[in-house]
Amino acid sequence: MNKKNPIPKLTYSAGNNYMQMAINTARSGIFRGHGGPFGSVVVKDGVVIGRAHNTVLLTHDPTSHGEINAIRAASRALEDHDLSGCELYTTGEPCPMCLAACMWANISKVYYGCTIADNALIGFRDEAFDAKFGGRAAFADYLTQLDRPACLALFEEYRGLGARRY
Repeated sequence: MNKKNPIPKLTYSAGNNYMQMAINTARSGIFRGHGGPFGSVVVKDGVVIGRAHNTVLLTHDPTSHGEINAIRAASRALEDHDLSGCELYTTGEPCPMCLAACMWANISKVYYGCTIADNALIGFRDEAFDAKFGGRAAFADYLTQLDRPACLALFEEYRGLGARRY
């Protein structure tokens, strides 16, 4: 925890423990100025094997989204690029890049909090990219929304920080 900008006490919570971990991870990143309110957790057989937040601003790397970072952490932990049997929990519905990465990694299911439309409300442009790729209808069985109210509270917390948009 950064002593200059301590992370305030959490005033909201998710019903799902893994989504709560994703929220906590995202908060760690936003209060340190690393990037947007996107935290992700990769779980295999009930065990967390990867956890990360968005670090786009920290690394100056536009691919350093929470999902990508969590996939990288899980792959290192398993010493394998194949994450078959894993699930990913993330605070925001994955952008097209992250959705494709989840599929390339063979993640079996993705649980997300806020929607692509919610992402737009805090200044992210996922909707424009999503429209170019044909939307989400083909992924209805792969993507499941979970704990949106808690993730919306996270997004509101982020918006209140006046954080840099990208």
